[in-house]
Amino acid sequence: MSADHLIETHLVTKGFGGITAVSECSIGAGRGSITGLIGPNGAGKSTLFNIIAGEISPDHGTVRFDGQDVTPLRPHDLFSRGLLRTFQIAHEFSNMTALENLMMVPSPQPGERLFDTWLRPGYVRRTEAEVRTKALEVIDFLGLRAIRNELAGNLSGGQKKLLELGRTMMADARAVLLDEVAAGVNRTLLKELTDNIQRMNRELGVTFLIIEHDMDLIALLCDPVIVLAEGAVIAEGPMDDIRSNQAIIDAYFGSPVETAA
Repeated sequence: MSADHLIETHLVTKGFGGITAVSECSIGAGRGSITGLIGPNGAGKSTLFNIIAGEISPDHGTVRFDGQDVTPLRPHDLFSRGLLRTFQIAHEFSNMTALENLMMVPSPQPGERLFDTWLRPGYVRRTEAEVRTKALEVIDFLGLRAIRNELAGNLSGGQKKLLELGRTMMADARAVLLDEVAAGVNRTLLKELTDNIQRMNRELGVTFLIIEHDMDLIALLCDPVIVLAEGAVIAEGPMDDIRSNQAIIDAYFGSPVETAA
């Protein structure tokens, strides 16, 4: 185990119905890094993400976060420690505004408790005002002020993914697992997403672990890049090294990967 890693898996194994999805997989995401996780469909990337996020348990092996064994913890426990994930298809409260979606994140809030609502209304109002102020700051950080009062269900795919990033900021995330950030996002909004990921990493110190099939996006954002195939790590390093490994390209991508512009 490395003290420089915020997220680590050690010899993680997971099978489903006799098929091994992840096999003795050990990876690490350094503190303050943006680490890429790539590989062909069926390589075990999503299964590994689900294990790290506490959504499923490994058959063997351990997951560590900030040096602590978190293998048995569920997503809400990891949330409280600052480890969050997003999904390929954004999850939002569609009948609430973008601003209200952000305000829902901090938990617990006194307004959720009947006792406080009845007997401490001033405290509830002050807390709600503080949460609203923070949500507006996040809205401004992400450049979403123009759609802050729009129902989240009406937003584009890219705007929903920006909103998901905002929710991780509302939770003061220390590490975020990003799943297919480019999926369903137009190029203009993808640049906004990319810029905000880099800003969150640079200005807020958030560590990212990213699954992505867009190799140019991985090359732009990530160092190092981990290559997974058949549930195991087959390579790790800078994207330039991964791109130049012809054996990996031929075996797992089918054709040469063009160099990013």
